[in-house]
Amino acid sequence: MADLVERVRATGLLDGPVVVLLSGGRDSTALLDLAVVLLGAERVRAVHVDYGLRGVASDADREWCVALCDRLGVHLDVVHVARPEGSGNLQAWARDVRYARGAAAVQAFRPDARLAVGHTLSDQVETIMYRLAVSPGRRALLGMEAARGLLVRPLLAAEVTRAETATWCLDRGLAWREDASNLDRAFARARVREDLLPALRAVDERAEVNVLRTAALLREEAAVLDEVVARELEPDGASIARDRLAALPPALARLVLRRLAEDATGTLCARAATRLDDVLALGPNGLLDLGDGARAAVVSGTVRVGRTPAREPKR
Repeated sequence: MADLVERVRATGLLDGPVVVLLSGGRDSTALLDLAVVLLGAERVRAVHVDYGLRGVASDADREWCVALCDRLGVHLDVVHVARPEGSGNLQAWARDVRYARGAAAVQAFRPDARLAVGHTLSDQVETIMYRLAVSPGRRALLGMEAARGLLVRPLLAAEVTRAETATWCLDRGLAWREDASNLDRAFARARVREDLLPALRAVDERAEVNVLRTAALLREEAAVLDEVVARELEPDGASIARDRLAALPPALARLVLRRLAEDATGTLCARAATRLDDVLALGPNGLLDLGDGARAAVVSGTVRVGRTPAREPKR
């Protein structure tokens, strides 16, 4: 266990006050406990978002999180939310809500705190394979960042696997909640975990290691490309002259448009790159939904991208 503590400590991502997003699963349970070990309970808070989507199972998750935080001496905020009509993809909506409520908890706790989530190396492999299937483009292969803004993933940075978080919890006498939806093949993520990854291991037992090594190499290359893209943007870093966009080599122009869309939405926007010709066809003024929650606006010959407004609920 000491090895795991030192690996997480060495990431530097748990070196100050932190708010942990707590689902009750093994990974977030292990992360919360590790945070208390490293920082002390007074420098740790937790947030549990109760979506109320799984009936008594949701109630049991919430009660379990309350009991865990009581045991560890950690302040817990429980947030109840209801999914509004027209909120789109369920998992995307839940993620946005979770991070938004976590960020609010950080501000209420301490402005210098970070928001920590329990993603592991195992989640990273699943994320890369899922994105490869649903979101074409090299950025799909980069995986999750260990740190971005106030959001940190200490277990991912420490290369902790799901098996190790289970071992940590068992050794520490901590139970955890199992979300049955994680095994429900109605969800794409469950199909990746339960079907795709075992098939890849059957091809080569090093498949997951090779996926992670590929992602690491691509992240280094992506950093170089990102600098090239940034040089084409206006000084505000959030716009580009339409004429300038039209004059760029198409491959670079697609990267610029996708960069603007992903900066605006905070998520992958693979479809944005495919709408380059449509954006240029708008002329000096116009609006165009790019997909993935992004909307391009050309105003007086300058291209910017923002979030697509939420749809009005049906009456």
